[in-house]
Amino acid sequence: MSEIEKHTIIQINKADNVGIVAESNGLREGTMLKNGIVLKQDIPMGHKVALADIMPDDPVIKYGVIIGYAKISITKGEWVETSKIMLPSPPDLDSISLHSAKKHDSDPLEGYTFEGYRNRDGSVGTRNVLGISTSVQCVSGLAEHVARKIKHELLPKYPNVDDAVALNHTYGCGVAINAPAAIVPIRTIKNIAQNPNFGGEVLVIGLGCEKLRPERLVSDSNGESDIFYMQDERFQGFQEMVDGAMELAEAHLKKLNERKRETCPASELVVGMQCGGSDAFSGITANPAAGYAADLIVKAGGSVMFSEVTEVRDAVHLLVPRTNDPEVGKALIDSMKWYDEYLQQGQADRSANPTPGNVGGGLSNVVEKAMGSIAKSGTSTIVDVIGPGERIRKKGLTFAATPASDFICGTLQLAAGMNMHVFITGRGTPYGLSMVPVIKVGSNSKLSNRWYDLIDLDAGPIATGKKSIEEVGWELFHMMLDVASGKTQVASDRLGLHNDLVLFNPGPIT
Repeated sequence: MSEIEKHTIIQINKADNVGIVAESNGLREGTMLKNGIVLKQDIPMGHKVALADIMPDDPVIKYGVIIGYAKISITKGEWVETSKIMLPSPPDLDSISLHSAKKHDSDPLEGYTFEGYRNRDGSVGTRNVLGISTSVQCVSGLAEHVARKIKHELLPKYPNVDDAVALNHTYGCGVAINAPAAIVPIRTIKNIAQNPNFGGEVLVIGLGCEKLRPERLVSDSNGESDIFYMQDERFQGFQEMVDGAMELAEAHLKKLNERKRETCPASELVVGMQCGGSDAFSGITANPAAGYAADLIVKAGGSVMFSEVTEVRDAVHLLVPRTNDPEVGKALIDSMKWYDEYLQQGQADRSANPTPGNVGGGLSNVVEKAMGSIAKSGTSTIVDVIGPGERIRKKGLTFAATPASDFICGTLQLAAGMNMHVFITGRGTPYGLSMVPVIKVGSNSKLSNRWYDLIDLDAGPIATGKKSIEEVGWELFHMMLDVASGKTQVASDRLGLHNDLVLFNPGPIT
């Protein structure tokens, strides 16, 4: 990263004809930069300043790539506002060549461990949680009631169990259960219950008349004895239903309470990388630092997922050459094609991303956002591509095809089997999950300082040159090990800020 003026303007690539204002209060009109450029107007923090004259239809270049074309003349020193940039065409998926990444031998990262809960199937949890899965939204009230009752009445008897969580959702009835796309929400619900943090001990609450039969949600290692039906005629009134659910729950709690933390290699970490409420610094500071940490996890033999199809679509031509096999490259392209068609069916396109908050933080369009977003994938070879709701299959770096929506992406990464979540934000969000620890990384110090008790790690010093990407990457890596071991509590857990699960349901509602 080269600088035009230290701590003021960031030029990411020498080919860029725009720079980023790094000052927390922005820069005022008339400010002279060290290279002699005089600002033509006030420019807010994170927004772009023209480093050269840009004529109409000329490319606007950031990250060394074309993020758009000028609609009008933009003079040197002028604010490159969103309204002045045309969105370029996306990469032609059919013209991307499929070839394997060149294999580079890198020294493995050895000797790093965390204290986790090893499961019967060999997976490792970072928490010990009783999950209460549901087959239909109708029973969510009972599931929440039972979860609260367990926390107050039963958990004190089982000190090794961290929590009891209702895995509620908005699916299960009034849906075309046999439609091809229905497999997405169904496998998501089933696979969430198999997350390693639940230790294979999940109670399923069903109503009895729903289309999504609760039996479909029981894993092979469990049986129908784990299913509780509200409509069971044995129960007379609500209290008997509650008592019956509590009895089943206690049987699971007894087994979960036998779990103990043990030393596990870092290779057992399954980390979901996600960003939300992004700003212009996300792709400069926090995402590259998260990508560096992702590379460390991969070198340690662990698993990392990155996602968000619409924030990968415009950079997919840069990612296909990183796949380890032409079939993986094809799967990556196919996941983009599937989503293109999905958006077309809804009469939408990629221009619906970014959000107003992203634009307010300096991101002009989805191309600029995508170039920063993929930085959190690091530099490792992509070994697999999984569909929405599928479980992770391989060690190394995986692309999990999900929408960019924070809540849906997090839900699908949970279903994929993550036991650690890293969430990067520049604008700020209280996002958290009760099932998996979520480390929130702030992309700029202005946010991190203002939200001092909501952000776990500040990557802002990278923008000012006080820390390097590598330093913050190592900081994040060590924090992941400490959080996974239960030694460090993340802000969202300390404050009890947890989001609901949100399914991705591309199928029809009847």
